[in-house]
Amino acid sequence: MNATVDFQKPFEAVKTLMTIQADAITKSVEQQQKSGEELTNFFKTEAEKAKELKTPEDVIKFNVEANKALFELLKAQGEAFTAIANTAREAAMSEVANLTK
Repeated sequence: MNATVDFQKPFEAVKTLMTIQADAITKSVEQQQKSGEELTNFFKTEAEKAKELKTPEDVIKFNVEANKALFELLKAQGEAFTAIANTAREAAMSEVANLTK
């Protein structure tokens, strides 16, 4: 058997996949830091607003609005993480598909 095995293509694919993985991890860590800062700022702002509450109605309105804003913030953060994961998945799948060509 005199067939030449080309290991270069799989080797390059592994390098590319590792780069995609490292990039996704870096973006995820950056997003975690950003999310933490956003949450900290959110709670600081809400704590300042809470100091101005005077009536039970104010408390209820504040609580509803703060919870709504918090859930929207968390939703946006979740979407940011999903976008990172989807981008990495698409890049990895593209690289794997190139192996079969």
